[in-house]
Amino acid sequence: MIIDLAKELEKLSAKGERRRLFEVEERQGPRIRVKGRWYLNLSSNDYLGLAAKVPWDELWREIEVLGFGSGASRLMSGNHRLYGILEERLAALYGRSALVFGSGFLANVGIISSLVGRKDVIFADKLVHASLIDGMRLSGADFFRYPHQDLEALARLLLQKRNHYRRALIVTESVFSMDGDLTDLRTLVELKKSYEALLLVDEAHAIGVFGDQGLGLSEELGLLKEIDILIGTFGKALGSYGAFVITFKELREYLINRARSFIFTTALPAVVVAASLWGLSKAVSMKSERRYLRELSKRLRKELKKGPFTILGELDSGSPIVPVVVGENEKALALAEGLKALGYWVTPVRPPTVPRGTARLRLSLSAEMTWDDLAPLVNYLVNES
Repeated sequence: MIIDLAKELEKLSAKGERRRLFEVEERQGPRIRVKGRWYLNLSSNDYLGLAAKVPWDELWREIEVLGFGSGASRLMSGNHRLYGILEERLAALYGRSALVFGSGFLANVGIISSLVGRKDVIFADKLVHASLIDGMRLSGADFFRYPHQDLEALARLLLQKRNHYRRALIVTESVFSMDGDLTDLRTLVELKKSYEALLLVDEAHAIGVFGDQGLGLSEELGLLKEIDILIGTFGKALGSYGAFVITFKELREYLINRARSFIFTTALPAVVVAASLWGLSKAVSMKSERRYLRELSKRLRKELKKGPFTILGELDSGSPIVPVVVGENEKALALAEGLKALGYWVTPVRPPTVPRGTARLRLSLSAEMTWDDLAPLVNYLVNES
Protein backbone atom coordinates (compact mmCIF):
# COMPACT_ATOMS: atom_id res chain seq x y z
CA MET A 1 0.00 0.00 0.00
CA ILE A 2 1.09 3.60 -0.63
CA ILE A 3 -0.03 4.45 2.89
CA ASP A 4 0.54 1.76 5.49
CA LEU A 5 -2.50 2.37 7.68
CA ALA A 6 -2.22 -1.02 9.35
CA LYS A 7 0.82 0.18 11.30
CA GLU A 8 -1.03 3.30 12.40
CA LEU A 9 -3.91 1.16 13.64
CA GLU A 10 -1.47 -1.11 15.47
CA LYS A 11 -0.02 1.92 17.25
CA LEU A 12 -3.50 2.97 18.38
CA SER A 13 -4.17 -0.54 19.68
CA ALA A 14 -0.86 -0.60 21.56
CA LYS A 15 -1.78 2.66 23.31
CA GLY A 16 -5.30 1.47 24.12
CA GLU A 17 -6.75 4.22 21.91
CA ARG A 18 -8.27 2.25 19.03
CA ARG A 19 -12.02 2.64 18.63
CA ARG A 20 -14.45 0.12 17.16
CA LEU A 21 -18.10 0.33 16.21
CA PHE A 22 -20.76 -1.82 17.86
CA GLU A 23 -24.36 -2.39 16.87
CA VAL A 24 -27.34 -1.53 19.06
CA GLU A 25 -30.08 -4.04 18.29
CA GLU A 26 -32.90 -2.45 20.27
CA ARG A 27 -33.64 0.43 22.66
CA GLN A 28 -36.14 0.49 25.50
CA GLY A 29 -36.07 3.61 27.68
CA PRO A 30 -32.58 3.98 29.20
CA ARG A 31 -31.56 0.47 28.11
CA ILE A 32 -30.00 -0.92 24.96
CA ARG A 33 -29.60 -4.46 23.68
CA VAL A 34 -26.19 -5.40 22.25
CA LYS A 35 -25.46 -8.96 21.04
CA GLY A 36 -28.62 -10.20 22.69
CA ARG A 37 -27.96 -8.72 26.14
CA TRP A 38 -29.59 -5.71 27.78
CA TYR A 39 -27.54 -2.94 29.40
CA LEU A 40 -28.32 0.25 31.28
CA ASN A 41 -26.99 2.83 28.84
CA LEU A 42 -24.69 5.30 30.56
CA SER A 43 -23.10 6.41 27.29
CA SER A 44 -26.06 8.35 25.93
CA ASN A 45 -26.95 12.05 26.04
CA ASP A 46 -30.69 11.34 26.16
CA TYR A 47 -30.96 13.23 29.45
CA LEU A 48 -34.78 13.46 29.59
CA GLY A 49 -35.48 10.04 28.10
CA LEU A 50 -37.32 11.50 25.11
CA ALA A 51 -35.47 9.73 22.30
CA ALA A 52 -37.37 6.47 22.73
CA LYS A 53 -40.74 8.20 23.18
CA VAL A 54 -41.07 10.12 19.93
CA PRO A 55 -44.64 9.35 18.67
CA TRP A 56 -43.82 8.05 15.22
CA ASP A 57 -47.46 7.21 14.51
CA GLU A 58 -48.24 10.94 14.80
CA LEU A 59 -45.19 11.96 12.77
CA TRP A 60 -45.83 9.53 9.94
CA ARG A 61 -48.28 11.96 8.33
CA GLU A 62 -45.39 14.30 7.63
CA ILE A 63 -43.77 11.60 5.52
CA GLU A 64 -47.04 11.16 3.64
CA VAL A 65 -47.26 14.91 2.95
CA LEU A 66 -43.61 15.87 2.42
CA GLY A 67 -41.87 12.55 1.79
CA PHE A 68 -38.87 11.38 3.76
CA GLY A 69 -35.80 12.92 2.17
CA SER A 70 -35.92 16.69 1.65
CA GLY A 71 -34.08 16.27 -1.64
CA ALA A 72 -32.16 19.54 -1.59
CA SER A 73 -30.49 22.18 0.53
CA ARG A 74 -32.68 24.72 2.31
CA LEU A 75 -31.74 27.44 -0.19
CA MET A 76 -32.85 25.28 -3.11
CA SER A 77 -36.11 23.44 -2.40
CA GLY A 78 -35.50 21.68 0.90
CA ASN A 79 -36.86 24.42 3.18
CA HIS A 80 -40.16 22.69 4.03
CA ARG A 81 -42.81 24.40 6.18
CA LEU A 82 -41.80 22.65 9.42
CA TYR A 83 -38.50 24.55 9.45
CA GLY A 84 -40.41 27.82 9.71
CA ILE A 85 -42.63 26.51 12.48
CA LEU A 86 -39.65 25.23 14.47
CA GLU A 87 -37.63 28.43 14.09
CA GLU A 88 -40.62 30.55 15.06
CA ARG A 89 -41.13 28.40 18.17
CA LEU A 90 -37.47 28.74 19.13
CA ALA A 91 -37.55 32.50 18.54
CA ALA A 92 -40.63 32.83 20.77
CA LEU A 93 -38.96 30.88 23.58
CA TYR A 94 -35.58 32.63 23.43
CA GLY A 95 -36.80 36.08 22.41
CA ARG A 96 -34.40 36.32 19.46
CA SER A 97 -33.91 34.97 15.95
CA ALA A 98 -33.29 31.26 15.39
CA LEU A 99 -31.74 29.25 12.57
CA VAL A 100 -31.72 25.45 12.37
CA PHE A 101 -28.64 23.55 11.15
CA GLY A 102 -28.21 19.91 10.18
CA SER A 103 -26.14 19.07 13.27
CA GLY A 104 -24.20 20.65 16.10
CA PHE A 105 -20.94 19.98 14.31
CA LEU A 106 -22.20 21.72 11.16
CA ALA A 107 -23.47 24.67 13.20
CA ASN A 108 -20.22 25.23 15.07
CA VAL A 109 -17.97 24.82 12.05
CA GLY A 110 -20.14 26.99 9.82
CA ILE A 111 -20.84 29.81 12.25
CA ILE A 112 -17.27 30.37 13.43
CA SER A 113 -15.64 30.01 10.00
CA SER A 114 -18.06 32.49 8.41
CA LEU A 115 -18.14 35.05 11.22
CA VAL A 116 -14.42 35.65 11.78
CA GLY A 117 -11.43 35.72 9.44
CA ARG A 118 -7.82 36.73 9.01
CA LYS A 119 -8.14 40.14 10.66
CA ASP A 120 -9.94 38.69 13.68
CA VAL A 121 -9.14 36.82 16.87
CA ILE A 122 -10.75 34.00 18.85
CA PHE A 123 -10.30 33.24 22.56
CA ALA A 124 -11.45 29.73 23.46
CA ASP A 125 -11.44 27.47 26.49
CA LYS A 126 -8.82 24.77 25.95
CA LEU A 127 -11.37 21.97 26.32
CA VAL A 128 -14.04 23.13 23.88
CA HIS A 129 -15.55 20.56 21.54
CA ALA A 130 -13.74 19.38 18.41
CA SER A 131 -16.35 21.05 16.19
CA LEU A 132 -15.54 24.43 17.72
CA ILE A 133 -11.81 23.84 17.27
CA ASP A 134 -12.34 22.86 13.62
CA GLY A 135 -14.40 26.01 13.08
CA MET A 136 -11.59 28.11 14.51
CA ARG A 137 -9.01 26.45 12.28
CA LEU A 138 -11.14 26.89 9.16
CA SER A 139 -11.82 30.56 9.91
CA GLY A 140 -8.25 31.69 9.32
CA ALA A 141 -8.46 33.90 12.41
CA ASP A 142 -5.75 33.91 15.04
CA PHE A 143 -6.87 32.03 18.12
CA PHE A 144 -5.69 31.63 21.68
CA ARG A 145 -6.84 28.81 23.96
CA TYR A 146 -6.84 29.67 27.64
CA PRO A 147 -6.52 26.98 30.38
CA HIS A 148 -9.81 25.27 31.13
CA GLN A 149 -12.15 27.55 33.13
CA ASP A 150 -9.30 29.96 33.92
CA LEU A 151 -11.07 33.24 33.25
CA GLU A 152 -8.29 35.25 34.84
CA ALA A 153 -6.00 33.90 32.11
CA LEU A 154 -8.64 34.85 29.55
CA ALA A 155 -8.79 38.38 30.94
CA ARG A 156 -5.01 38.69 30.58
CA LEU A 157 -5.16 37.47 26.99
CA LEU A 158 -7.91 39.93 26.16
CA LEU A 159 -5.91 42.77 27.67
CA GLN A 160 -2.79 41.82 25.70
CA LYS A 161 -4.29 40.85 22.36
CA ARG A 162 -7.74 42.30 21.76
CA ASN A 163 -6.74 45.74 20.42
CA HIS A 164 -4.65 44.22 17.63
CA TYR A 165 -7.67 42.80 15.81
CA ARG A 166 -10.86 43.92 14.10
CA ARG A 167 -13.35 41.47 15.55
CA ALA A 168 -13.01 39.28 18.66
CA LEU A 169 -14.93 36.13 19.55
CA ILE A 170 -14.97 34.30 22.91
CA VAL A 171 -15.88 30.62 22.60
CA THR A 172 -16.96 28.25 25.38
CA GLU A 173 -19.36 25.50 26.35
CA SER A 174 -21.84 26.06 29.16
CA VAL A 175 -21.67 22.42 30.32
CA PHE A 176 -18.46 20.76 29.17
CA SER A 177 -19.11 17.44 27.51
CA MET A 178 -16.19 15.49 28.97
CA ASP A 179 -15.70 17.17 32.37
CA GLY A 180 -19.37 17.86 33.11
CA ASP A 181 -18.52 21.18 34.78
CA LEU A 182 -20.33 24.50 34.40
CA THR A 183 -18.87 27.70 32.99
CA ASP A 184 -18.99 31.03 34.83
CA LEU A 185 -21.14 32.74 32.21
CA ARG A 186 -21.62 35.89 34.27
CA THR A 187 -17.91 36.64 34.25
CA LEU A 188 -17.68 35.86 30.54
CA VAL A 189 -20.49 38.34 29.83
CA GLU A 190 -18.61 41.00 31.78
CA LEU A 191 -15.42 40.29 29.85
CA LYS A 192 -17.06 40.34 26.44
CA LYS A 193 -18.61 43.72 27.24
CA SER A 194 -15.36 45.17 28.57
CA TYR A 195 -13.39 44.13 25.50
CA GLU A 196 -16.09 44.56 22.85
CA ALA A 197 -16.10 40.87 21.92
CA LEU A 198 -18.82 38.54 20.74
CA LEU A 199 -19.63 35.61 23.04
CA LEU A 200 -20.45 32.18 21.59
CA VAL A 201 -21.78 29.61 24.07
CA ASP A 202 -22.37 25.99 23.06
CA GLU A 203 -25.28 24.85 25.23
CA ALA A 204 -25.53 21.37 23.70
CA HIS A 205 -25.37 19.56 27.04
CA ALA A 206 -27.44 22.15 28.93
CA ILE A 207 -30.51 22.35 26.68
CA GLY A 208 -33.39 20.50 28.33
CA VAL A 209 -31.46 20.14 31.59
CA PHE A 210 -31.00 23.70 32.90
CA GLY A 211 -33.41 26.61 33.13
CA ASP A 212 -37.07 26.86 34.04
CA GLN A 213 -38.08 25.90 30.50
CA GLY A 214 -34.97 23.86 29.77
CA LEU A 215 -33.47 26.55 27.54
CA GLY A 216 -30.00 26.07 29.01
CA LEU A 217 -27.65 27.45 31.62
CA SER A 218 -28.03 30.91 30.08
CA GLU A 219 -31.72 30.84 30.98
CA GLU A 220 -31.04 29.56 34.48
CA LEU A 221 -28.64 32.44 35.12
CA GLY A 222 -30.91 35.05 33.50
CA LEU A 223 -28.41 35.75 30.73
CA LEU A 224 -30.30 34.81 27.57
CA LYS A 225 -30.18 38.36 26.18
CA GLU A 226 -26.46 38.63 26.92
CA ILE A 227 -25.25 35.66 24.88
CA ASP A 228 -24.54 36.84 21.33
CA ILE A 229 -24.48 33.37 19.78
CA LEU A 230 -26.14 30.49 21.61
CA ILE A 231 -25.79 27.02 20.08
CA GLY A 232 -28.29 24.32 21.00
CA THR A 233 -28.95 20.80 19.81
CA PHE A 234 -31.97 18.59 19.29
CA GLY A 235 -29.90 15.40 19.39
CA LYS A 236 -29.38 15.15 23.13
CA ALA A 237 -32.03 15.98 25.74
CA LEU A 238 -34.64 16.84 23.08
CA GLY A 239 -34.55 13.34 21.64
CA SER A 240 -34.29 14.16 17.91
CA TYR A 241 -31.53 15.32 15.56
CA GLY A 242 -30.11 18.62 14.33
CA ALA A 243 -29.04 21.87 15.96
CA PHE A 244 -29.91 25.55 16.15
CA VAL A 245 -28.39 28.95 16.78
CA ILE A 246 -30.08 31.73 18.73
CA THR A 247 -28.71 35.13 17.80
CA PHE A 248 -29.55 38.62 16.55
CA LYS A 249 -31.49 39.05 13.30
CA GLU A 250 -28.62 40.38 11.20
CA LEU A 251 -26.34 37.48 12.07
CA ARG A 252 -29.08 34.98 11.20
CA GLU A 253 -29.39 36.52 7.75
CA TYR A 254 -25.62 36.65 7.39
CA LEU A 255 -25.29 32.93 8.19
CA ILE A 256 -27.91 32.03 5.59
CA ASN A 257 -25.70 33.74 3.03
CA ARG A 258 -22.21 32.88 4.28
CA ALA A 259 -22.16 29.71 6.43
CA ARG A 260 -20.95 27.00 4.06
CA SER A 261 -22.18 24.15 6.29
CA PHE A 262 -25.67 25.64 6.04
CA ILE A 263 -25.65 26.53 2.34
CA PHE A 264 -24.08 23.38 0.92
CA THR A 265 -25.84 20.60 2.83
CA THR A 266 -29.10 18.77 2.27
CA ALA A 267 -31.96 19.91 4.48
CA LEU A 268 -33.16 17.68 7.31
CA PRO A 269 -36.11 15.39 6.51
CA ALA A 270 -39.47 16.85 7.53
CA VAL A 271 -40.15 13.96 9.90
CA VAL A 272 -36.91 14.74 11.78
CA VAL A 273 -37.85 18.42 12.14
CA ALA A 274 -41.31 17.32 13.32
CA ALA A 275 -39.62 15.14 15.97
CA SER A 276 -37.57 18.16 17.06
CA LEU A 277 -40.73 20.22 17.42
CA TRP A 278 -42.26 17.47 19.53
CA GLY A 279 -39.15 17.13 21.72
CA LEU A 280 -38.92 20.87 22.25
CA SER A 281 -42.59 21.15 23.23
CA LYS A 282 -42.22 18.28 25.70
CA ALA A 283 -38.94 19.46 27.25
CA VAL A 284 -40.10 22.98 28.15
CA SER A 285 -42.63 21.56 30.60
CA MET A 286 -40.46 18.80 32.15
CA LYS A 287 -39.58 20.73 35.31
CA SER A 288 -40.00 17.77 37.66
CA GLU A 289 -37.72 15.62 35.49
CA ARG A 290 -35.07 18.33 35.59
CA ARG A 291 -35.27 18.49 39.39
CA TYR A 292 -35.11 14.71 39.66
CA LEU A 293 -32.12 14.49 37.32
CA ARG A 294 -30.29 17.08 39.39
CA GLU A 295 -30.87 15.15 42.61
CA LEU A 296 -29.83 11.88 40.98
CA SER A 297 -26.56 13.37 39.72
CA LYS A 298 -25.85 14.90 43.14
CA ARG A 299 -26.37 11.58 44.91
CA LEU A 300 -24.24 9.70 42.38
CA ARG A 301 -21.35 12.16 42.75
CA LYS A 302 -21.59 12.06 46.53
CA GLU A 303 -21.44 8.27 46.67
CA LEU A 304 -18.69 7.90 44.06
CA LYS A 305 -16.48 10.39 45.91
CA LYS A 306 -16.15 7.73 48.64
CA GLY A 307 -14.11 5.64 46.21
CA PRO A 308 -10.54 5.86 44.91
CA PHE A 309 -11.15 7.87 41.72
CA THR A 310 -11.41 11.58 40.98
CA ILE A 311 -15.02 12.58 40.34
CA LEU A 312 -15.23 15.76 38.28
CA GLY A 313 -17.87 18.45 38.77
CA GLU A 314 -19.25 20.19 41.83
CA LEU A 315 -21.65 18.20 44.00
CA ASP A 316 -24.51 20.65 43.46
CA SER A 317 -23.76 21.47 39.83
CA GLY A 318 -26.80 19.62 38.52
CA SER A 319 -24.82 18.36 35.53
CA PRO A 320 -26.01 14.94 34.30
CA ILE A 321 -22.45 14.18 33.15
CA VAL A 322 -20.46 12.47 35.92
CA PRO A 323 -16.86 11.75 34.86
CA VAL A 324 -14.88 9.15 36.82
CA VAL A 325 -11.24 9.91 36.04
CA VAL A 326 -9.22 6.70 36.09
CA GLY A 327 -5.93 7.82 34.55
CA GLU A 328 -4.46 5.16 32.29
CA ASN A 329 -6.23 3.78 29.23
CA GLU A 330 -5.84 0.14 30.25
CA LYS A 331 -7.48 0.74 33.63
CA ALA A 332 -10.40 2.56 32.01
CA LEU A 333 -10.89 -0.27 29.53
CA ALA A 334 -10.76 -2.90 32.29
CA LEU A 335 -13.29 -1.06 34.46
CA ALA A 336 -15.63 -0.64 31.51
CA GLU A 337 -15.48 -4.38 30.86
CA GLY A 338 -16.21 -5.07 34.53
CA LEU A 339 -19.24 -2.79 34.41
CA LYS A 340 -20.41 -4.43 31.21
CA ALA A 341 -20.42 -7.77 33.01
CA LEU A 342 -22.74 -6.16 35.58
CA GLY A 343 -25.11 -4.93 32.87
CA TYR A 344 -23.88 -1.34 32.37
CA TRP A 345 -22.90 0.11 29.02
CA VAL A 346 -20.12 2.60 29.77
CA THR A 347 -17.79 3.64 26.98
CA PRO A 348 -14.30 4.50 28.27
CA VAL A 349 -13.17 7.93 27.05
CA ARG A 350 -9.50 8.09 26.14
CA PRO A 351 -7.07 10.44 24.40
CA PRO A 352 -7.25 12.35 22.13
CA THR A 353 -10.82 13.04 23.28
CA VAL A 354 -9.44 13.89 26.72
CA PRO A 355 -5.89 14.86 27.77
CA ARG A 356 -3.40 12.03 28.09
CA GLY A 357 -3.35 10.49 31.56
CA THR A 358 -7.00 11.41 32.23
CA ALA A 359 -8.83 8.46 30.67
CA ARG A 360 -12.23 8.20 32.28
CA LEU A 361 -15.61 6.59 32.55
CA ARG A 362 -18.13 9.24 31.49
CA LEU A 363 -21.38 8.37 33.26
CA SER A 364 -24.25 10.08 31.49
CA LEU A 365 -27.54 10.07 33.40
CA SER A 366 -31.15 10.06 32.27
CA ALA A 367 -34.26 11.13 34.16
CA GLU A 368 -35.59 7.63 33.46
CA MET A 369 -32.96 5.98 35.66
CA THR A 370 -33.49 5.17 39.33
CA TRP A 371 -31.08 4.90 42.22
CA ASP A 372 -31.71 1.15 42.32
CA ASP A 373 -30.45 1.03 38.73
CA LEU A 374 -27.21 2.75 39.73
CA ALA A 375 -26.46 1.26 43.17
CA PRO A 376 -24.56 -1.84 41.91
CA LEU A 377 -22.41 0.39 39.69
CA VAL A 378 -21.50 2.57 42.67
CA ASN A 379 -20.65 -0.48 44.75
CA TYR A 380 -18.37 -1.80 42.01
CA LEU A 381 -16.49 1.46 41.48
CA VAL A 382 -16.16 2.31 45.17
CA ASN A 383 -15.45 -1.08 46.71
CA GLU A 384 -14.40 -3.58 44.06
CA SER A 385 -12.31 -1.58 41.64
